[in-house]
Amino acid sequence: MVSQTITLTNGSGLHMRPAGVLASAMAPFASDVTIVAAGKEVNAKSLMAIVAAGIKCGTEVEVRCEGADEQAALDAAIQLIESGLGE
Repeated sequence: MVSQTITLTNGSGLHMRPAGVLASAMAPFASDVTIVAAGKEVNAKSLMAIVAAGIKCGTEVEVRCEGADEQAALDAAIQLIESGLGE
């Protein structure tokens, strides 16, 4: 398992559009990808799970990946979050 903690800087948090970008980007990876924020653990491949978590701007999130391509999945997730998830 690999993980990295990052602060969400997307101004609107993980609402529908950026959550969809993240979930779509994580779907092709074989690894399990989990977002941990404010005591909640959610599947980063599930749009509805991400939106339901209500993760706001400024929240520190941990991205955890476990599986055959875990490092590639982690790198992709961190890069997306750092880039603002298309916003």
